[in-house]
Amino acid sequence: MSDLFVLICRSSWKLSSVIAMAFAALQSAALTVVVLAAVTMAPAFVPCSADLKRFEHSPKPDGSLSLLVIGDWGRNGLFNQSEVAFQMGRIGDELDIDLVISTGDNFYEDGLAGVDDKRFEESFSNVYTAKSLQKQWYSVLGNHDYRGNVLAQLSPVLRSIERRWLCLRNFILNAEIVDFFFVDTTPFRESYWTNPGKHHYDWREVAPRGTYISNLLKDLDAALKESTAPWKIVVGHHTMKSVSEHGDTPELLTLLLPVLKSNGVDLYVNGHDHCLEHISSNDSPIQYLTSGGGSKAWRGVSHSNSDKLRFFYDGQGFMSLQVTRSSADLAFYDVFGRVLYKWSVAKSLRPAA
Repeated sequence: MSDLFVLICRSSWKLSSVIAMAFAALQSAALTVVVLAAVTMAPAFVPCSADLKRFEHSPKPDGSLSLLVIGDWGRNGLFNQSEVAFQMGRIGDELDIDLVISTGDNFYEDGLAGVDDKRFEESFSNVYTAKSLQKQWYSVLGNHDYRGNVLAQLSPVLRSIERRWLCLRNFILNAEIVDFFFVDTTPFRESYWTNPGKHHYDWREVAPRGTYISNLLKDLDAALKESTAPWKIVVGHHTMKSVSEHGDTPELLTLLLPVLKSNGVDLYVNGHDHCLEHISSNDSPIQYLTSGGGSKAWRGVSHSNSDKLRFFYDGQGFMSLQVTRSSADLAFYDVFGRVLYKWSVAKSLRPAA
């Protein structure tokens, strides 16, 4: 060993090379451990013929599925975020929920700065502490998330820190009786690209816009066509139809809605407007559901809409959804956990193939 040590010392450049190779190996091993840990904690990932990642989440033994939907929430517990979270925990326990869906704008005002941003814990881990909320969260990005480091929210490092967290741009969640299609709606808004004002949007892995949207719509159409689930639900951040401040989103009505209509989508669920609302389409079975009352709300804006407005609440709250093969029941709750509105729909099922 001493002869070898002397030989290495006399050849300093060889020693440097060995150290460099060892350091690189350690870095690679550390990254592998982080990624493997995140993958191990994440829901089961299975291949999909369309270019969208697909995850599986089994329903209850009786074939039912219960979940909560919350959007526009990440404000360090302020603006009644903590109060809404408390009631979510209570209702989640009553309904024995299986998962939680976030409709985006997860961290205000400008997303996360990086994977070590304390806002992740201060606005998520330290707020949604109820036992019933320790289920998998499936999240999409909102426009405020795009104003920060988008890749941080998508990073498997966050999933290794908090096993509940799963956020991707576009993906599918299969729960046997229902397929959820999560869609990245922020790139659809042209004004974010052409007139961002004082804001900076992180378009990494998205630009050029036209190519990104075209590929997404093609993949979504293919995935919807191959879905055999009784229920098809699309989740995005931006409103498709709304009577609140942001109103309808023209780009989604022009580009995304035709794909939903042609493939028999049942529900479009979103946030963006900080309110709770249910609008029925006048020319299709699609129901538009807004759950964006996770924190700051009460904007005091309401205007007419050409479709049928069934419910509107300009305040904080969240939504529950209970699904079986033949029925879907939704409810909206306010910051005190009071039921504001309920609605049910039955599904006429085709014989199983």
